[in-house]
Amino acid sequence: MAPTKPQPSFEERYMAVDKSLIGTPTGKSKITIERGPVSNFARAVTDDNPIYQSPEAAKDAGFDNIPAPPTYSFAMAHWGAFKEQQPADGNPGRNPVMEIIGTLMQKGGLVLHGEEEFEYHRPLVVGDVLEGEGKVTDVYEKDSKGKTMTFLVTENVFKDANTGEPVVTTRMNLIHRSG
Repeated sequence: MAPTKPQPSFEERYMAVDKSLIGTPTGKSKITIERGPVSNFARAVTDDNPIYQSPEAAKDAGFDNIPAPPTYSFAMAHWGAFKEQQPADGNPGRNPVMEIIGTLMQKGGLVLHGEEEFEYHRPLVVGDVLEGEGKVTDVYEKDSKGKTMTFLVTENVFKDANTGEPVVTTRMNLIHRSG
């Protein structure tokens, strides 16, 4: 019988969570909210409320323009972040999300989208131009059935480009589960 290979220690398998990344910027963005993507998103989430299709219905409901559905903030960067409008990278060549999750992924395991939270400071409407700035707000670990779960929490604050007033704050939790 061949000798069994000793199991590596926790420290050998996983790097300790680097708490020094808390507060590190994740980047800036500029996003334009457009009618087509907002209306299509509402259809995709099967919300047939006319306020998402008609400027008149939106105004009759008290909005300045067609509002975005509540979870639209999750997808808005995919439709409204035009390359030529993006601000210079304030953290060039650095991606703290990948510094944490990417390093863990190299050791195997799974990456899961944990939770997403949207805090609206006012309605998000078609025509808004938002300036966003993100940061890492927390990194922590939990044990789950002998596996290590590493949680990475980020926050992005999107402000009205004209007034500087906050419009929506998004928070996202990515989870790496060790292999």
